[in-house]
Amino acid sequence: MLARLKQDWMVPLICGVFVLANMLLMANRAYWLNLLPVALIIAWAMVAAVDQLLLFIAFATPLSINMEEMDLGGIGVSLPTEPIMVGLTLLFLIKLGLERNVVDKRIWRHPITYVILAQLAWMTLCILPSSMPLVSVKYVLARLWFVTTMYFMVSRLFQNTRNMHRFMWSYIAGLCIVVIYTLVRHAQNGFEHDPAHWVMTPFFKDHTSYGAILAFFLPFSLSAVTFPGYSRSGKAMAFLLLVLLATGLVFSYTRAAWLSLIGALGLFIVMRFKVPTWVLVLLVMAGGVVYLVEKEQITIALERNREESSDDLGEHVKSISNISSDASNLERINRWNSALRMWQEKPVFGWGPGTYMFQYAPFQAAEDRTIISTNFGAGGNAHSEYLGPLSEQGVFGILLMIALVVVTIHHAMALYKRMPAGADRRLLVAAILGLVTYYLHGALNNFLDLDKASVPFWAFTMLIVLMDIRYPKPARAERLVAEGSR
Repeated sequence: MLARLKQDWMVPLICGVFVLANMLLMANRAYWLNLLPVALIIAWAMVAAVDQLLLFIAFATPLSINMEEMDLGGIGVSLPTEPIMVGLTLLFLIKLGLERNVVDKRIWRHPITYVILAQLAWMTLCILPSSMPLVSVKYVLARLWFVTTMYFMVSRLFQNTRNMHRFMWSYIAGLCIVVIYTLVRHAQNGFEHDPAHWVMTPFFKDHTSYGAILAFFLPFSLSAVTFPGYSRSGKAMAFLLLVLLATGLVFSYTRAAWLSLIGALGLFIVMRFKVPTWVLVLLVMAGGVVYLVEKEQITIALERNREESSDDLGEHVKSISNISSDASNLERINRWNSALRMWQEKPVFGWGPGTYMFQYAPFQAAEDRTIISTNFGAGGNAHSEYLGPLSEQGVFGILLMIALVVVTIHHAMALYKRMPAGADRRLLVAAILGLVTYYLHGALNNFLDLDKASVPFWAFTMLIVLMDIRYPKPARAERLVAEGSR
C-alpha cells in the first residue's frame, strides 16, 4: 500500500519540482530548463518513433535557425534539426555495430552508395593534410550525420511509398510557412530587389539558398497537381501550394534557380521523348566545339551586356549573362578563379574540407576583385558545388562530385525507361528533376554544408536508389529470383 502511494505521488512531485525550479531560473533570466521536456520527447522518439522523427526533421528543416547566423555562440549548427541528426547518427552507428541488416544489402551494393561512401572516405582522408584540421573534422562530421540520417536511415522510412510522399509534404509544409513569412516582409518593402536578399532571414541565410530550395521542390509540387491517387481536394491544395512556391521563387530574384528549372525542363523533354544517350553526348560535344571555336566572340558578346540585376524582372533576367559590370556575377568569377589557384597549389588533397572560406583571400587576383570583394576573404564559400571540393579536396574531390551526379542521372534515366507508367514513375521524375535543379544550381552556388539543401538532396537520392532496387533490370530480376529460390 505504501509503495503504491509513493508511485501515485512520484509524477506530481517531479512535475512540481520541475515547475518550481524553472520559475526560479526564469526569474533570474535563465530559460534553458524550458527545453528539457522537448529534449525528453526527442530522446523518446529516437528510440520508439524514428520514422515520425525523420518526418519532423523534414518539416523543421526549412524553419531551422543557424546559431552562427544568429550570433548564438558562433557554432554553425542549425536548431533544432542538426542536434537531432547527431543523436540519430550515434544510435545508428551503435546499432550498425551490434546488428546485421540494419540497411538492406542491396543499398550497400548500389553504385550510387559506392560513390557516396567514396566521397566520405576521401573527405576523411583529406583531414590529415588539412590546413585547418578542426574545421575539416567538423565539416566531415556534418556530412556524416546528413548522409546517415537522410540517406541510410531514410531508406527504412521510404520502404513504404506513402512515406516518400509524407516526407516531401512535410518539408513543403515547413517551406510554405517560410515563403508566407518572406512574402509578407517583402511586401512591406515594396517587393524591391535589395530587400529580397534578406527578407527570408533568419530561416535562410540569403535569397540564393532560398531560391535553390524552392526550385528543388517545384517539380514535385507541379506533379502533385495531377498525381494518381490524390483526392480532388488534395490536388486543389497541391495547386495552391504550387502557386505559393512559384510566387516565392519569382520574388526571390534568384537567377540561378530560374536557370536550373529551365535545365530540369530540358531533361524532362529528353526523358519524355526517350532521346538516345548518344544524341545527348553528340550535342554536348558539338556545344563544346562551338564554344572553343567561337570563344572570343562569345566573350565579347557577354561583355557587351550591361544589364544590372534590378527590380525589373526583365532586366534581372538579362543580367544573368552580364560579366562586365554585374557585381554578383563578377564576384562568382573571382571565387572560381580563387578556387582554381588554390587547387594549383595543392592539387591532390586540397586545403581541407570546409576551409575555402578561410583560405581564399590571398588567392584573389587584382583583376578579379569586385566592389563586394573583401581583403580578408570574409565573403563565404566558393559558389560552386564542384570547384569548392576541387580547392578543398583536390582533383578527387571534384571527380567524386561529378561521379555522383553522372551515376545518379544515368541510373534514374535507365530506370525511367523500364518502369511502367504510373504513380511510382511520376514520383521518380519529380525526384530526379528536383535533384537536377540542384546539380545545375551547384555550378553557381554550394549549400550541401547546410541542412536546408542536404536533407532533400540525400533523401531524393535514396528515393532513386530504392526505385532502382524495386524495378531491377530483367536479367538482374531473374538472378534475384534464382538466388531467392535456393
